[in-house]
Amino acid sequence: MALPALRSKNTPDRWEPFREFEDLYSQMGQWMDSAFGDGDGFLSGWSPLADLTESDDAYLVEVDLPGVKRDDINLELHGSELVVSGEVKEKEAKGERRHRSRRTGQFGYRVTLPEPVDEDKVEASLDDGVLSIRLPKTEAVKARHIEITTH
Repeated sequence: MALPALRSKNTPDRWEPFREFEDLYSQMGQWMDSAFGDGDGFLSGWSPLADLTESDDAYLVEVDLPGVKRDDINLELHGSELVVSGEVKEKEAKGERRHRSRRTGQFGYRVTLPEPVDEDKVEASLDDGVLSIRLPKTEAVKARHIEITTH
């Protein structure tokens, strides 16, 4: 007997192949981290939590980096690949440390955008521990309305 499929509000309305590639990329990165460490912040470090949203004219990437200073973050765009890297420096403990669960050390986050972006108009801001990066789409990939005429 087949059981009914349960759907929630979080169930996507349509298939998103790029999301599946990102999930696979993230999992492979975690496996590589556990197997090999090379010290560049991507294989030996950790990856912060992040969201990627798309509007008609831009992509918005929001990366959680609580306690990280702006000068400790490196942001690069290589074609359609966005790279966020940096370091969370360990604070000197005053007294005897009994427990530690905060992440420290090198971190890295990479995402490949599905379409080209206008590199000259990329904006980034760090507010309340969230790095927000707005990547405007190029004019060539923006949706345009086409008027239908009669002959």
